[in-house]
Amino acid sequence: MRFLPLILRNFRRKKTRTILTVGSIAVALFLYGLLVTIDSALSAGVDVAGADRLVVRNRISLILPLPLSYQERLRQIPHCIEVTHASWFGGNYQDPRNFFPQFAIDTETWRKVFPEFAVPDDQWQAFVDDREGAISGRGTAERFGWKVGDRIPLQAPIWGGTWEFNLRGIYDGTRPGDDTSVMWLHWKYLDERRPWGKGVIGWYTIRIDDPANAVEVAEAADARFANSPFETSTETEKAFATGFARQIGNIRLLVVSIGAVVMFTLLLVTGATMASAVRERVPELGVLKTVGFADTGVLALVLAESVLLALVGGGLGLGLAKLFTLRGDPTGGMLPVFFLGGQRIALGLALAVAVGLLAGAAPAVGAMRLRIVDALRRV
Repeated sequence: MRFLPLILRNFRRKKTRTILTVGSIAVALFLYGLLVTIDSALSAGVDVAGADRLVVRNRISLILPLPLSYQERLRQIPHCIEVTHASWFGGNYQDPRNFFPQFAIDTETWRKVFPEFAVPDDQWQAFVDDREGAISGRGTAERFGWKVGDRIPLQAPIWGGTWEFNLRGIYDGTRPGDDTSVMWLHWKYLDERRPWGKGVIGWYTIRIDDPANAVEVAEAADARFANSPFETSTETEKAFATGFARQIGNIRLLVVSIGAVVMFTLLLVTGATMASAVRERVPELGVLKTVGFADTGVLALVLAESVLLALVGGGLGLGLAKLFTLRGDPTGGMLPVFFLGGQRIALGLALAVAVGLLAGAAPAVGAMRLRIVDALRRV
């Protein structure tokens, strides 16, 4: 810390160059923050998927239904604690561009299978008692300015006409990655009113007693309905979410590729800056060695300057990315879980430190090997 004033003074030597370098690093880390946030948003279902839950869907396709009668037969499988079901509603609020998911759920079993979604008991009971009731996630409620008691009309292209629901509650996630964009409706109400497809559901979710029994339960479920008109495919909730995310492409590969290009460019920019700064200060480095600075001390001084430069720019870029994500989903519902977590920020700072060390390594080694005679000859 005693050499910090000397490092800061070196930064002020060429203010324009320092500002441009810090700005380049900040832009790179801001881009990194957005990329990892998008990656997290697209894989949010994977990251928070319950290890003790299995999803049972139609073997041919998720869009094909399953009979309601399967629920009791699934409950009979050993290690099964509870079985719930849901169906896609597919409504639009006011405008087709106002996309958000709606699930018609089994109100008797839903909370037992998904305890991470917090709903006040009085709101849940009001929802259960009202066949036209609905519960919205906090994210969607804030997006449209809804409050409990509102009457919400949804255009239903799948089922036809306008369906109106009474907002009886708002749920929150107990974990940062929980999806709060979904609206829950009564499956029984959907089954009563829809013109076709009565007595079927979209998919089942099984909660089991131990994740170690997942394979056994999945095999038993699929074997139970083998050779039936509605064969099933059972997989862990994480595998189900992973497969769903892969339908839109390998986002992680894209993030890593862009990030690698950005970091390589950042390394070149910072390295060029440090090399130029060291060349300008050759006589000063010679004086430092003359008054007693060891070669390792000069090495540490140049590396510290490079790392501090990268940290300032990286911290600025990550801070701007965090502020941007605090505004929530910028896509209007496509990325409901949109936040930059602490681990991602820490990784970004670590990358900034690594870039600072790599960029400053060559100039620092050159300064360490500099002979006093050669340095003072330039004075």
